[in-house]
Amino acid sequence: MANVESMIVEEKTLVKQIDREKTCPLLLRVFCSTGRHHSVSEYMYGNVPTNELQIYTWQDATLHELTSLVRDVNPDTRKKGTYFDFAIVFPNYRNNHFQMREIGVTCTGQKGIDDNKTLAQAKFSIGDFLDISITPPNRMPPTRRQRPY
Repeated sequence: MANVESMIVEEKTLVKQIDREKTCPLLLRVFCSTGRHHSVSEYMYGNVPTNELQIYTWQDATLHELTSLVRDVNPDTRKKGTYFDFAIVFPNYRNNHFQMREIGVTCTGQKGIDDNKTLAQAKFSIGDFLDISITPPNRMPPTRRQRPY
């Protein structure tokens, strides 16, 4: 009888430390909407949704840090229990369309598993957009879509 071994390997993405004093920040173009994500069709043909928020940040910025920056400019999102559902909108050069990929959820006043996820870990590329669905505390929290394998 042969020995059968099982090895479980936990995949961790190493976060490269960025010296923010010496590294130039990137321009992150953020689009927020209440209760839903924008449609990817709103990003077509050089267009973008109208409510743009521009943030200068780095690839090691966490979703929690980005949540704080959005809360700073949008007082309605400061209420405890407000959910922020983050998605990256990126070009698909094969079919000349944009695609959206959800990357995590944060909640004002609560610690969550996605709080420390960075843009780099989410595979954000310079030039991508960030789309945030903001759900006020009196509504149902966002449901996670099934991710295709």
